[in-house]
Amino acid sequence: MRSKLNLFRQFLGNTPKSLLRGCLTLLIAIVVTGCASVAIKEAGTLTSYSNLSAPKGKLSKRRLYVDGQGLASAKTVSIAPTTFSFSAASRVKSQADRAMVSNALDRALCVALSDKYRMVPAGESADLTVRSVVTDLVPTNKAMAGVATVVTVGSGFALPGNVPVSVPRLPFGLGGLAVEAEAIDGGGVQRAAMVWARGANSIQDNPRVSEVGDAYGLASKFANEFSRMLVKGKEPKGLDISLPSGQRMRSWLGGKPKYAACDAFGRAPGILGAVAANYGAPPEWTDKSPRPAPAH
Repeated sequence: MRSKLNLFRQFLGNTPKSLLRGCLTLLIAIVVTGCASVAIKEAGTLTSYSNLSAPKGKLSKRRLYVDGQGLASAKTVSIAPTTFSFSAASRVKSQADRAMVSNALDRALCVALSDKYRMVPAGESADLTVRSVVTDLVPTNKAMAGVATVVTVGSGFALPGNVPVSVPRLPFGLGGLAVEAEAIDGGGVQRAAMVWARGANSIQDNPRVSEVGDAYGLASKFANEFSRMLVKGKEPKGLDISLPSGQRMRSWLGGKPKYAACDAFGRAPGILGAVAANYGAPPEWTDKSPRPAPAH
């Protein structure tokens, strides 16, 4: 592995910067053009929409609001379970699939917010309560996802040194997700909000043979963007290239979360889930749903 990394570094070092910039531009163009189109959609569940910014973003389209001063004193956060708007729910046949997407979103929120806040169970008193609603969901075409998996996994090629590289996913039957969320304080005042939409793309999102295969992965992307805004207390600029914290890595691997409240959303699928995703397996095969509360 080390020799392969050294080969890659040598390749980058010997490649003209102009060529690298050109390749990056081409890659971004492929990502943007080879993705599902999902519009920002309001469901009327936010306390207010008047403070939201104008639409922005390319891969993730969003309108947002953040009150940095209002967030500064917050120490604890609770997460109300994510719900679906009527129109979004009608696009997904299975209630279990809807629950899996909602739970993945809440789990990612809880783990990411644990970097700064103490997470408390839903319904308990907290400085901030996060409420999220799925406003639209573009189903993944399962048949096309199956074809794309075969093509993507079976058509990889290798760089010198046998470094494997997968071909981009076929840009057909891609799914998408739209969400609106807010963080309100104990007095019911909105301190942050985001209306967000994103479609799966051919480069970043593995095809999974499930109606919610893409929505499942995009739920975590939304959670990370919203959490980043709350943790920073301002609109994040540019890509987040920082290394994940130790507690986030442990949780991603399926380990015990930093706060017990996050166990209400189960554990992340970890390495097994990542391997399954690479081979197109439905997310329910490896998703670790929360355990039912003990009966009294």
